[in-house]
Amino acid sequence: MTTRDLIPFFLAWLSDPLRVAAVVPSSSALADAITAEITQESAPVIELGAGTGVFTRALIAQGVPEERLALIEYGSDFARLLQFRFPAARVLRMDAARLRHVEPLDGEGAGAVVSGLPLLSMRPEKVTAILEGAFTHMRADGAFYQFTYALRCPVPRPILNRLGLQAIRIGRTLANVPPAAVYRIRRPPKRYGMNGTHLRDS
Repeated sequence: MTTRDLIPFFLAWLSDPLRVAAVVPSSSALADAITAEITQESAPVIELGAGTGVFTRALIAQGVPEERLALIEYGSDFARLLQFRFPAARVLRMDAARLRHVEPLDGEGAGAVVSGLPLLSMRPEKVTAILEGAFTHMRADGAFYQFTYALRCPVPRPILNRLGLQAIRIGRTLANVPPAAVYRIRRPPKRYGMNGTHLRDS
């Protein structure tokens, strides 16, 4: 987080507190935690709610080429800032709930989706639409990374069950305002019998 990010972020929070949901940008410690499992092989990567680019910089530091990033941002000021800071990335100014209706990666499957969206402040229908859109554009082995300030997973269990997804907490940092946890959400791995047939979970 840099001092120059504080004013635009705070102004964005004042104009729409439910959408931004934090008074200051995420810390570098949280950025490191949410991108810890991502490598160059994860590319291309989709970032939802990219804001001022704190997670974007961490993704690039992890080896994801800038031109292999699709940054989804609803706020017009943030979108312009992202385009200025990351000119090689693809910046899409749109609601992340509409993700399934666009081709952010020209049909190529993402290895990861990193989300800075405040899912806990959203209606269940919108959370479902965001996850459906994200997994529509993800490879079978891809993962959705989400942070939260809460003590539980930000995606309710009924939504995970309905979409056939599993969530696990993979990190936590106190060096953020407020402290935050990181969850990995993915499709459960398929199990196969000795003859190669897919076994259904009981």
